[in-house]
Amino acid sequence: MNKVILIGRLARDPEMRTTATGTNVTRFTVAVSRPFTGAGGDRGADFISCIAWRRQAENIAKYCTKGSQIAVEGRIQTGSYDGQDGSKRYTTDIVADNVTFLGSRNSNDNAGFTNDSFVQEMPTYQDNYQTSEAPTANIGEDPFKDFGDEIALSDDDLPF
Repeated sequence: MNKVILIGRLARDPEMRTTATGTNVTRFTVAVSRPFTGAGGDRGADFISCIAWRRQAENIAKYCTKGSQIAVEGRIQTGSYDGQDGSKRYTTDIVADNVTFLGSRNSNDNAGFTNDSFVQEMPTYQDNYQTSEAPTANIGEDPFKDFGDEIALSDDDLPF
């Protein structure tokens, strides 16, 4: 199984490009703190190269900046290519299957990202839904009022 989960902060602004076939791809680097401290008492970090495709790539490039805290779920992918000097170069990337933007609205750690801007700029997909036909409920009303009489259970009736 090839599965990776990272939580960290973007080390620099994401870079989005479009392939020759029109597919969006974004490269970004996540700085992840190490779980231990070094000899000097400093906690190190690993800088992990990640890549996202299509809609995920667009959202990362649009809503994340250097310092944004994110969670990345994906897989490790290795590759190689020949450098301009003729030497063989090897790459290791995390291909993101799911990216979650972390941090709170009032947090200064988000480097300019706020939930308000995210909500206002994200498209809504409820525009085609006919809300006039959908039933509504009064929040103050008991949702279980039509389920019948209360049933009394003893501890002996429970299977656990």
